[in-house]
Amino acid sequence: MYNTKSISNSFPTIRVYLYGGQVTSWKNNSGEQQLFLSKKASFKPPKAIRGGIQICFPQLGNHGVLEQHGFARNRLWSVDESPPLPDTTSDCHIDLILKQSEEDMKTWPHSYELRLQVALSPRGDLILTSRIKNKNADGKPFQFTFAYHTYFSVSDISEVRVEGLDTLDYHDNLQSKIRCTEQGDAVVFESEVDRIYLSAPPKIVTIDHEKKRTFVLRKKELPDVVVWNPWDRKAKAMPDFGAEEYKCMLCVGAARIEKPITLRPGEEWQGRQEISPVPSSYSSGLLDPEMIQQMQRI
Repeated sequence: MYNTKSISNSFPTIRVYLYGGQVTSWKNNSGEQQLFLSKKASFKPPKAIRGGIQICFPQLGNHGVLEQHGFARNRLWSVDESPPLPDTTSDCHIDLILKQSEEDMKTWPHSYELRLQVALSPRGDLILTSRIKNKNADGKPFQFTFAYHTYFSVSDISEVRVEGLDTLDYHDNLQSKIRCTEQGDAVVFESEVDRIYLSAPPKIVTIDHEKKRTFVLRKKELPDVVVWNPWDRKAKAMPDFGAEEYKCMLCVGAARIEKPITLRPGEEWQGRQEISPVPSSYSSGLLDPEMIQQMQRI
């Protein structure tokens, strides 16, 4: 098993694996796990770790000769010894870096630096900041897409709703990526869902009715949102996923998919995802005052 790094701000804790540069655990003040990690997850190459927060670069999905969701999630990262100045006031963070390997150059012939900062805010929010820089010496630009494939732990998928995506267009990966429009006031789950919502607002809310917990996701330079649950049939077909585990997880993550990023040599792109878990209840569309205050926070 590859080395892990843990960071803690009082009681909230995060565990990060160097394999995949992946957050696999995030516990709140009460020691409650916020992220889903499959009991069947593999921690050895070439499989990515099933759960936590996967870094999908330089693509999401399966295109061309690259691995599914790109190679960043199944490479060994290093601790960044010379990180840039943090964009957070938190002094509780870890910085990782991934550079091209000879193996990567065979399928994606570009020189790059991918930096990831994982931070805990003083109140326990989880903040991920990624920086990608074009280091090509031949003057060539490169293009990529990016996603934080975030697996939330939920009580019961049938009791979860995602708000903030109403009226948006999305690509439905279950229907050959056709473009559809969200008709409901919230996304609810009664069967498999695999969608990329386009040009979403900067704040998305995932409400877990049974746990009375809400995840408020804020994002920057990541206009799209990935929403995924495999449901029963696909769950049974995945060797690194329990047959019944689809009931207690949901992927909602910030992404940049519809409009790929192009970087010229020397240019850098930065994207950010921040998640705040807040107590909530849901009754006739009314949210707890504390949650509303959290959502309005800048």
